[in-house]
Amino acid sequence: MEKTVVQSFLYPAFLCPPPTMNFSDQFAFRPTGSTTAAIINLLHIIANMLLSNPYVIVISLDFSKAFDMVRHSALLDKLNHLDIPDTVYNWMVDVLSDRSHCTIYGGQTSSQKSITAGIIQGSGIEPVAYMVTAGDLKLITVDNKLIKFADDTYLIIPASNCLTRSAEVDNIEHWAQINNLNLTETSLKKSSSWTTGENGMHCFLFQFQALFESQLSKFWA
Repeated sequence: MEKTVVQSFLYPAFLCPPPTMNFSDQFAFRPTGSTTAAIINLLHIIANMLLSNPYVIVISLDFSKAFDMVRHSALLDKLNHLDIPDTVYNWMVDVLSDRSHCTIYGGQTSSQKSITAGIIQGSGIEPVAYMVTAGDLKLITVDNKLIKFADDTYLIIPASNCLTRSAEVDNIEHWAQINNLNLTETSLKKSSSWTTGENGMHCFLFQFQALFESQLSKFWA
C-alpha cells in the first residue's frame, strides 16, 4: 500500500509542485535520482559559475537524525499543498496519527507518550516524508544553488556572492529550527573552493561520489 501511494500519487505530485516547494534539487529517493545525476548536476553548476567567477564555494551541510525528527504536523501541512487526492492525504493523516510508545524496564512499564515526530524506519513513506519536509528549503540569494541528496545538502555559492555565505547558512539554520531539525556542528565547518585552475577537481569529484553513495547505503542498510 505504501509503495502504491508513493509511486502512483506522491512521485507524480513532485513533478508539478506548488510555488513554495521544489523537488528538482533533490537527487535521492526519486525515480530519476542517483549519485551519478547528483554529481553531474554539481559539476554542471560549478562549471557554469566558473565561466564568470574566479572560484566557487561549496558548503556541505548535514541534518542530525533528520528522518527521526520529521514533525508530523509540518509534514501534513506541506502534503496538503501537493496535488494529491483527498483520500491519499487522509490516509497519510491516519498513518501518522494516534501513535504512542512506552518503555518497559525491570518489569515496569512507563506511561504512554504520544509520537509527534519521526517516520517508522523501513517504511515505504520514510524517504518521501523527508523529501516533502525539505521541499520548501530554498535560498535567499539569486544565483546561489542547492543540491540535496537525502538529508545531505550542498550549498553552492559563486565568488560574486561570497558575502552572502553567512546569510545563506543562517537562513538554512532558521528553516531547520522551524522544521524541528538541527544542523550538525561539523557540517558547518565543511567547505571547499573550486577554482578555474584547480588540478584536484577529479579527486574532489570522487569525494562527493563517496559521500553520496555512503548516504544511500546507510539508508537502505
